[in-house]
Amino acid sequence: MTYSSTYSQGDYQPGHMGPGMMNNPGYNYSYGPGMMNNSGYNYGYGPGMMGNMMAIYYPESKPVTQDEALKSLENFASQYGSNIQVADVMIFSGNYYAVLKDTNSSQDIAEMLVDRYSGSAYPEPGPNMMWNTRFGAGRTTTGAPEYDLNEAKKLAGDFLTGYLPGAQVLESNEMPGYYTFDFGRQDIEGMLSVNAYSGQIWVHTWHGPYLGETNITG
Repeated sequence: MTYSSTYSQGDYQPGHMGPGMMNNPGYNYSYGPGMMNNSGYNYGYGPGMMGNMMAIYYPESKPVTQDEALKSLENFASQYGSNIQVADVMIFSGNYYAVLKDTNSSQDIAEMLVDRYSGSAYPEPGPNMMWNTRFGAGRTTTGAPEYDLNEAKKLAGDFLTGYLPGAQVLESNEMPGYYTFDFGRQDIEGMLSVNAYSGQIWVHTWHGPYLGETNITG
């Protein structure tokens, strides 16, 4: 059985994440700085990475400290080069979420997570892996994007009328090949991404409830 969190206008598309994928604990995906410099970084995604999506914890489990999580974020970002910094850090019950920004171009380039209980850092699954045209599987995409930020925001808003009635798009990030939006009825309740080429929508179902934001120091 497979499960999809990927939606398109008027139809339901097979996704890439879900029980069918998680049944393979040895899944590996070549992703990250290696795509830029051909050094071939290979991140192994085993049970530790899938843990927060499956939400399996011991009763005595405690989150890592915020300082530990921020250190993991910055250490991971350093693999992309000295010009890459961590920005827009958000805290969810399952993980810390951050956007990586290229300071040379002021462009957002990737999304990453730190598991809030193990402290492990890894590229965010979903659109960041499959649609990212700079570091992910979307790097083979050719041609100009079909949707700009405002058009993608409208698609997201239209989708939310059915997905979470009363919710609005709150904030946005323009990523390589797609857009990521925070949404909620008053405060942030979740995130979704819109493919800049197809208009498909991918809901970020792996975060858990939103807990707030934090600042990067140092």
